[in-house]
Amino acid sequence: MSSFSDSLEGRTAIVTGACGGIGRATCERLAAEGVRIVLVDIEEESAQAFAASLGTEVYVAAVDVGDPDAVSSAHRRIAKDFGDADILVNCAGILSNNKLKATSAEEWRKVMAVNLDSALYWSQAVVPAMQDKKFGRIINIASFAWKAGGLTAGTAYTASKGGMISLTFSVALEFAAEGITVNGIAPCYVMTPMVTEQLSAQQRSELLEKLPVKRFCTPEEVAHSVRYLASPLSGFITGEIIDMNGGLQFD
Repeated sequence: MSSFSDSLEGRTAIVTGACGGIGRATCERLAAEGVRIVLVDIEEESAQAFAASLGTEVYVAAVDVGDPDAVSSAHRRIAKDFGDADILVNCAGILSNNKLKATSAEEWRKVMAVNLDSALYWSQAVVPAMQDKKFGRIINIASFAWKAGGLTAGTAYTASKGGMISLTFSVALEFAAEGITVNGIAPCYVMTPMVTEQLSAQQRSELLEKLPVKRFCTPEEVAHSVRYLASPLSGFITGEIIDMNGGLQFD
């Protein structure tokens, strides 16, 4: 019988983009398991209000995740005040629907900084302590757009999520022998403001016709997959991407 436990109680997780739809559901799911949570979000007031609703130990870090210096200094404060992370969930993200010709250089850099660069910066920050403990879980929230080319998502967003997949593979391979797993989740049309506010009612209706399950994904379903990958019993899974696309593509 395995000596590993599935319990996450007492672990510490950093969740970026904690006040977004998937971020909130993830924090709530992990908090219910007794995980200590670091809420990372650029909106401090929202993060503080959210923190008060979680029944676990919480630390709030208001950070521009696309700024490497801000991430580095924030992580030093987190480690000093709250301890080292066992789990990192790179959930921070912004959506752009602009396709190639409409994508400005400024928009490209902004999307890349938040969606891709931040995952690099936070991974660099947490890995040394994970190496010391011989345990770590890094979970990157990507998107089905990386595989589909962006059905409705724009060029910058799609490319950023493709980069996140490659980052997942690279870091997973580098640290596989050190007890650190790195995996991704690629959901398709989660019912968050990214869908409800940035797609028209007609676009949403057309998408539902294409989805074999005939509904959108929920943030709680993504959070469930995060919890699965965070488990000590998921230690033999690394460099994998969980597709959550409602049967839109099988492979």
